[in-house]
Amino acid sequence: MVTMMKRMLFVLPMIACLVSMGARANWEYDGEYVRDGYYQDDGRRFIILVRGGMSYGIAKMKNDIGTLTSEFYYNPNDGSIVSAAYYDKCTTCGDYVYAGIADIGKVPIKENYREMSFVGGMAIGWVLPWTPQWRFQVDWDYISESEYNALPLLSGRVPLEGGEVSGLSVDIRSGGVQSTVTTNILSAMAIRDFYDGWQKPLRKIIPYAGFGLGYADSDTVLNLSDLYGDLSSSVDLQNYGDMDDYGVLQFYTAKKSSSNLAGTVTFGVSYGISESFFLDTGFRFTYVPKIKWALSNADGSHTRDWFHAENMLYANFLFGFRWEF
Repeated sequence: MVTMMKRMLFVLPMIACLVSMGARANWEYDGEYVRDGYYQDDGRRFIILVRGGMSYGIAKMKNDIGTLTSEFYYNPNDGSIVSAAYYDKCTTCGDYVYAGIADIGKVPIKENYREMSFVGGMAIGWVLPWTPQWRFQVDWDYISESEYNALPLLSGRVPLEGGEVSGLSVDIRSGGVQSTVTTNILSAMAIRDFYDGWQKPLRKIIPYAGFGLGYADSDTVLNLSDLYGDLSSSVDLQNYGDMDDYGVLQFYTAKKSSSNLAGTVTFGVSYGISESFFLDTGFRFTYVPKIKWALSNADGSHTRDWFHAENMLYANFLFGFRWEF
């Protein structure tokens, strides 16, 4: 009898362990047990998503130079106007008179930003309990390096002031740029999956739409060239480059970071391969208010804004994989 009781004391804990292990086999379906022992799934899920695709950015480019003047001379014989850099080297310009100064900061930028690049990203989030059609995500998107090149950068007609002849204006072309921009976007998203029922259907297309608010950090690199000779004579710009043997200012390569709030909307479709694995494809539009490019001194301790992209809109086409468990 004693031996049998000892055996029972040994076996009962093992049976208890097996029962408890069986109860935990449904860990991936969070929910609760009701009184009759039936398990009720509340629909909550943890989400991991990875994606990649193409991004197309468009923006209006605006002059940020501020007040920066350049001198010009006027030929009364043929009405031509030349810059001070040309006049100083001219040997046949004895009849020219002082035409005045023009503010380069008022000259518009010739080309707007329209560039293609790659985009990649990931997200983590949750499907809400008892409302499985809604999911909330924290998204990160990296828009890879794209170029913005313009020759000339500035092009337009501005009035001349302070000259010997009144009412003159000059058609200015100034500078050439080769530059790049990359952008990181971190956002909180609310997304609605459009389907009926308690569980997402398998082997069917599920449309979705969402919106979010986040933070965009953009890094730009600027290489400015004085191709028209009007920038090298400016005293205000001497700290941003070195003068070469021909008297042309060679600007330093300059870097600038811009931080903004960013708004995002998205729509697309997903397709369930299994209860926990979905294909995901769609469009994502992100609005970034301003991205800046600037000149820099040799050690990067001082910068001067040169131009910016205003109301940048990134249109992204993305394909990815989403796990829900």
